[in-house]
Amino acid sequence: MVIDCATCSEQHTATCDDCVVTFLLGRRPGEAVVIDLAEHRSLRILADAGLAPPLRHSAD
Repeated sequence: MVIDCATCSEQHTATCDDCVVTFLLGRRPGEAVVIDLAEHRSLRILADAGLAPPLRHSAD
């Protein structure tokens, strides 16, 4: 799967401003993305279903 903002039909709209891709790519280098427990659970469910890549962060 390739996500390319240049081919998105919502580019330069209000939807783009609320897009998770825009949010993640708009971070400054080294700036953490903090998610709460409910978001973590949602991402894990999507990953377990094969709809999102697995979470790879490790606190070790």
